[in-house]
Amino acid sequence: MADPATPWLVALDIDGTLLGFDNSLSDAVAAAITDVIAAGHHVVLSSGRSLISMIPVAARLGITGGWMVCSNGAVTARHDAAAARGWTVADLVTFDPEPALRRLAEKMPGARFAVEDVGVGFRLTELFPEGELDGDHRVVSLEDLWSGHVTRVVVRAPQATNEEFHAAVADLGLADVTYSVGWSAWMDVAPLGVTKASALEKVRATLGVPPERTLAIGDGDNDVDMLRWAARGVAMADASAEVREAASEVTASLAADGAAKTLRTLL
Repeated sequence: MADPATPWLVALDIDGTLLGFDNSLSDAVAAAITDVIAAGHHVVLSSGRSLISMIPVAARLGITGGWMVCSNGAVTARHDAAAARGWTVADLVTFDPEPALRRLAEKMPGARFAVEDVGVGFRLTELFPEGELDGDHRVVSLEDLWSGHVTRVVVRAPQATNEEFHAAVADLGLADVTYSVGWSAWMDVAPLGVTKASALEKVRATLGVPPERTLAIGDGDNDVDMLRWAARGVAMADASAEVREAASEVTASLAADGAAKTLRTLL
């Protein structure tokens, strides 16, 4: 058993867990994160968001040190006060996106595709709806997207219903990559085997935190592996049945400050 004084590694999803989908943040959640950090625990934001999108969230939450898992595990950043934005990339996992992009373009002719340029923004075949991607955006050809290895591919079909999108994804047969389907006809495609959990395990080993001192809170399909990885995998009450089943605990909803309630169990 770990010593009671041993810090926890606390992995926190952002959207739908800490922040509302209108980017709102409750005082209770912000205060709980501040108190958990002050108590000496390792708070690691773990999100499908890009690094450039997560840096301002970390600042808003008062997180000025440690680690962040970005892009569903393909990018891991470490705080670096000397860096221009205060964070530097510590680990990067990439893959050749061409095979997946060819299949996606064939099966989803009306979809928009993007690849992440880490720390900069995205190259896209067509602009995404306003506010969905941060950083600089550059519209390019589909062939340009697979011109080199990337950390992830983002697929967006604004005109499709969730049901239509899920049906199309199920027919793709993407066995050589890792993918997660998000809200509103959105999918992230990552290198095979790369998830939030795979990146967090590297961070845990680096920090020397015992496996039994890991806590993760999330609400989305891309949180399932993370919740199973953690000794305490906590799903938000708003999460789907699949996500809740992957967790060992279920906390209150986002509106009821579920993340704050769980975080305070560490104090």
